[in-house]
Order: sequence, then structure tokens, then C-alpha cells
Amino acid sequence: MASKEGIMDIEAYFGRIGYKSPGNTLDLGTLTDILQHHIRAIPFENLNIHCGQYMDLGLEAIFDQIVRKNRGGWCLQVNHLLYWALTTIGFDTTMLGGYVYSTPAHKYSKDMIHVLLQVTIDGRNYIADAGFGRSYQMWQPLELISGKDQPQVPCIFRLTEETGTWYLDQIRREQYIPDQEFLNSDLLEKNKYRKIYSFTLKPRTIKDFEFVNENLQTSPKSVFTSKSFCSLQTPDGVHCLVGFTLTSRKFNYKDNMDLVEFKTLNEEEIKEELKNIFNISLEGKLVPKHGKKSSTGDQAALPEELRDAVCQQRLVGSFIWLVPGLKKVAGWKAANKATTC
Repeated sequence: MASKEGIMDIEAYFGRIGYKSPGNTLDLGTLTDILQHHIRAIPFENLNIHCGQYMDLGLEAIFDQIVRKNRGGWCLQVNHLLYWALTTIGFDTTMLGGYVYSTPAHKYSKDMIHVLLQVTIDGRNYIADAGFGRSYQMWQPLELISGKDQPQVPCIFRLTEETGTWYLDQIRREQYIPDQEFLNSDLLEKNKYRKIYSFTLKPRTIKDFEFVNENLQTSPKSVFTSKSFCSLQTPDGVHCLVGFTLTSRKFNYKDNMDLVEFKTLNEEEIKEELKNIFNISLEGKLVPKHGKKSSTGDQAALPEELRDAVCQQRLVGSFIWLVPGLKKVAGWKAANKATTC
């Protein structure tokens, strides 16, 4: 069903993600189906920034962008939309805030920069997150149980609770990269055991993320302004476009190993792949960006005091994580991170 201008229609959302309305069945199976349809239909992307447009946090603006205009969005947008959809059909849903782990700094972000959801079904709590993307994206809700390995197609996820704070980690497979030219690409996640983010169960509202939403798309040092990206989950993997590089990952390709393939595109090919792979047709002109490159990755180009503060975030084929707003250094604020797949 098409959505009328100015009206947020749950059936239009279901049509956008290719999902049949669940009726009154509000169980784990329904939640899983909605999450999987969402992540395979709605790209995780920041292309508005690189088309000279704003990443709006208002729910109606998000609905217009994602549902009516067939676009995607970043974490704050896609999980805000998912929160609205789940609550609209009757799920007991709570918005939570996450602190993203920085691999180079070996610590979690000081600022709350990620939105995730808690859904309660028959007295059991689950974490649903459609906005982390890349090879870090969960494909099924995670039961809120401490210390339990929860295997999924992308990897093994694990939630651990310590004195009221929860931690999400993953155990990844080995990677096979046929093109030797990309063995040391800064788009590759090198860690087998990966900390992702921490969070508490304190309820949040979207207003808690207004500063982060503004800072990440305006700071010249933000990875979101220095890199254009678009990623989308598939039935067996994930595609990610970062700048001029298209990465395609197939999970568990063989022998507990992921296949990761790279392709360098020109501007015309980017336009074609956005349409063919991600089903996106942009209204403005895209200026593809991949930050400042160096042999040791993007962070090498940063001042030392910032390098330690940066939150690593990488696109999984094309996924990216939300990054913390950094402290003021040398007269400016930054929200920076590396992008890995």
C-alpha cells in the first residue's frame, strides 16, 4: 500500500521491507521476520551528507526518506523507524543507548552514540538492532542472557553483563580474499574476537541523540563526512560501498571462512551499483569519498592525541558504526572512527 503524503502508514513500511502484516502474532518469530526483512531492504548509509543534504532525526522525515523515497539511513534513523514500527503493531519496545568500542583506543566511547532496542516477549528480553551494519550486523534478535554464545549466520554473538552494564561481542570467522591487492585494505576487519558496544537498560528517547546526530554530519573530522558509504545485508552475506570501493562478503563460504571480494568503481558504475544492488536512486549528485588514505589506515592521518580517542568503525562491505563525539582538541570537536568491514 502506498503511503499518502504526510501520513505514516505501517502497511507502507511493511511494503517497503517486503513483509506481510503479522496480524496479532507478536512473538519472537514475528520480531525476527521483521528484523530480517528490514536489514535486507533498508541500506545502512550516509549518502545524504555527500549529496549536500541533511540526515534528519525527526520520525516523519525518516519515514519520508526511507519508506517513500526508497532510501536507507544511519543507526539513529533506521532504528528509530524500527522502534516506531514495533511499537505501532504492539511490541513492548524500549529504546536504549550504546557506547561503541574503539579498537585503537582499547576502550568504549565516552559518549552514547548508538541506538538499539530492547523488546520484551512473554517475559523474556531481546536486543534488536538494525543499524550496525557490515559484518557486525545481527540477523536475529539476541536474547538478553549473560555469557551465552548465540550463533548466527554472520558470526557468533555474545552478551555479557557486569554490574549493570551489558557488553556485545562477536567471534568472527577467518577471511578469504582472492584479490591479493586488498589483503591489507583498511576496509577489512582484522580481529577474530571483536568487542562491539556496551549499553545499559536505562530507557532513552530520540532526543538523547540530537547532539550526536548533528555532530557526526557536520564535523570535518567525522568518518561520516570523510567517507561515503552504503551497505545492505543479503540472504548469505553483505554488500558495502565505501567511496569508490565495493566490497561483497559471503558468510561461511567454505571451511568456516568468509569470502570477501573487492571491486573499484568509477562514478558511473557507482550510480549503476547503487541502483542494482542497493535499489537506491539519488536525487542529488553524489560525491564519493573515502577519507585520507595511508598505508596504516585512516587513523594514521590524525593527530596522536585524536588517534587514541577515535572509535574504530568500519564498513562491512559497506557498513559503518556510529562513532562517539570526541573531545575538543586543537580548537575543534570530532567524531571520528575507522571504517572496517
